Amino acid sequence: MGLLPHHVDRLIAAVGLGGGTAMWAIGLHTQNQRPLDGAWVLLPLAVMAGTELLRRTRPRIALPVATLALVADQFTQGSLATLVMFTDIVYAAVLYGPPVDARRIPVTTGLLSLAVTIGFLAWFRRPEAVLIGVVTALLSFAPAATGVLVRTHRDTADAERLRAEQTALLAEMDRVQAVAAERARMARELHDMVANHLSAIAIHSTAALSLDDPRTTQTALGVIRENSVQGLAEMRRLIGILRDSSEDREPAVAPTLDGLAALVAGARVNGLDVALEDTRAEGSGKLPAPVELAAYRIVQESLTNALKHASPGLVTVRLTQDTTTLSVRVTSPYGHRDGPRAPGSGAGLIGMRERTALLRGTFEAAPRAADPHSGDSAEVWCVCATLPIDTAGNPGEGVTA
Repeated sequence: MGLLPHHVDRLIAAVGLGGGTAMWAIGLHTQNQRPLDGAWVLLPLAVMAGTELLRRTRPRIALPVATLALVADQFTQGSLATLVMFTDIVYAAVLYGPPVDARRIPVTTGLLSLAVTIGFLAWFRRPEAVLIGVVTALLSFAPAATGVLVRTHRDTADAERLRAEQTALLAEMDRVQAVAAERARMARELHDMVANHLSAIAIHSTAALSLDDPRTTQTALGVIRENSVQGLAEMRRLIGILRDSSEDREPAVAPTLDGLAALVAGARVNGLDVALEDTRAEGSGKLPAPVELAAYRIVQESLTNALKHASPGLVTVRLTQDTTTLSVRVTSPYGHRDGPRAPGSGAGLIGMRERTALLRGTFEAAPRAADPHSGDSAEVWCVCATLPIDTAGNPGEGVTA
């Protein structure tokens, strides 16, 4: 709060001083037969007008000074403007003062009004003495009580405004988080759906350009065409899902583990030597859709990475399941590669890790030494994901493919 008087306070002071001076000039007073007559009434009037300049910026100073000016006014012929400005000072002290003053001033003025009433009744012993207490209450307690009401209303409005701003901020944060989560989900889906086909196209087109062999070129062009058609179909399906926001649209079918055989067959067409080992029991039960989708996408991305980066050799996909978890393990030869390679950005590993984290599972992708019990004869790159089967308490993710 600034030190300079508010323009409204300056206006109130000017009107009060001018009005009181005009009343004195025409001989309008509130009291008669006082020790100080004549122009003495202008002194407390001027002091009271001066406190009006402090009503908003220095209410703790304005109130005691105004009280002294009111007492001094009782020794003069009195001015109605002085009384009116005093009530405004009491009101402003409650409204603009610290919270402790807003609590104390109404209590103090109320007790003062009661004490004045009882005191003058005991002194005059006449019912008219009650009027003195009423006037005291009108000058002190009434403006203080009004200030309390206005201040309470103002504080309530400020609290509601702050609550509304906080609610709007939380809503905006939720919206931003929801948009970010949806963008991340769409990025994972787009990468997993298209990256496999584009990687195969890149590798076989490189082979066709680098090898002067008609048969190799013909085979590569066939693989390129097949992956182009499949990738285009996947893209059209995804674009259709994004464009169609109608609630009655049939949900897109999410890929399941029943499609792993077709996925592995497609990887073989692209040139990978892949073996699928599904050790799950036939009566193990239906897996939750988020778990099946995550497992399918992890295998799909692992095969894409093997196509782009793995050395020649057998790529093994193993699925195991117990009562609480589904384990996915994909191993591929790790080492130097002589053939063409497709560039990688690391988004695939990030997507697999995110999918596993959404289900509160564990994920690891790193090179490992040969494991004779698993059939690996050389160092391999191993992608291992453990997905909890019970997703009731997990956020999961949508099943849109």
